[in-house]
Amino acid sequence: MGMVTSVTSLGKNGLYDWVIQRATAVVLGVYFLCMMGFLISTPDLTYAQWHAFMSSTYMRVFSLLALISMGAHAWVGLWVVSTDYITTRQLGAIATPLRIAFQAGFVLVTIVYVIWGVQILWGI
Repeated sequence: MGMVTSVTSLGKNGLYDWVIQRATAVVLGVYFLCMMGFLISTPDLTYAQWHAFMSSTYMRVFSLLALISMGAHAWVGLWVVSTDYITTRQLGAIATPLRIAFQAGFVLVTIVYVIWGVQILWGI
C-alpha cells in the first residue's frame, strides 16, 4: 500500500496534498469571483464583449491557471476518496488493482481535459 500511495499521490505527503487542495481552491474561488464580477457588471453582454474579455492575455493565463488548478484540485480529492473507499478491508484482493485502474483512468481524463482546455483557450 505504501508504494501505491507514494506513486499516485499528487504531493509528497498528506500535508502537501492539503496545501495543494487549499491553494487550488483559492485560485478557483478568485476565478469564479472574477467571472461573476464581469457577468454582473455587464448585464447586456454581447458576444463581442465576451470575446474581448476572454481573448485578453490576462484572462487566457488566468483561465489556464484555473484549468490546471481544477485538475489538481479534483485529483487530490478523488485520490483521497479512492484511497479511503477502495480498500482491501472492503473489497479484498481486487481493491489495489481496482484503485490503480480508477486513479489511472482519472489521470487520463484529467490530462485530456487540460489539453483540450489549452487548445480552446489558445486556439491551437
